[in-house]
Amino acid sequence: MAGSAHYSSPQTKFKMKKTTSTLLSKTSQLGIATFIALAGLAATATPALAHGDKAKATGPVVKEQKPWGIAGDLKAVKRTVTLTMDDKMRFTPDTLSFKEGETVRFVVKNSGKLLHELVIGTRAELDAHAALMEKFPNMAHDEPYMAHVDPGKQGGLVWTFNRPGDFEFACLVAGHFAAGMKGRITVAAR
Repeated sequence: MAGSAHYSSPQTKFKMKKTTSTLLSKTSQLGIATFIALAGLAATATPALAHGDKAKATGPVVKEQKPWGIAGDLKAVKRTVTLTMDDKMRFTPDTLSFKEGETVRFVVKNSGKLLHELVIGTRAELDAHAALMEKFPNMAHDEPYMAHVDPGKQGGLVWTFNRPGDFEFACLVAGHFAAGMKGRITVAAR
């Protein structure tokens, strides 16, 4: 995503500087390709929010085509799916089916006492992101295909599944994915 980062508070700006500093100190351990990818992620986030940050994103959602779809418009929603996340590291339901072209509103409820998130993607994308979250648990990021939900709260997202295939969703908070907090999405071709 292109654009400049917006900060809602000095604390958020400090977190971003600290994250960047941590990334720089880890360059030799990660290898240059991984470092460049992480630096690009940090530099292009609009806005960048840390997990659990109370700041709200400002500005329009940037629509970027992903293999599993694109950010959807609320006006185009034809279906709403409610997912519950809990501290047993499970989603309910954990299997979803959609049709190619369907725009879905996800209502995500966190019934636990821990921060949880919903991240949609391919297995490879989720595996890579989970590995980064293990190394950098306070990594700042916010994308239209993810919803971070504080304990006892509700969040959501709107997504258009414009490509058929088998995809997944997961909670990538450090340790949650490895504990089995994931589910499957099947998108049937028209």
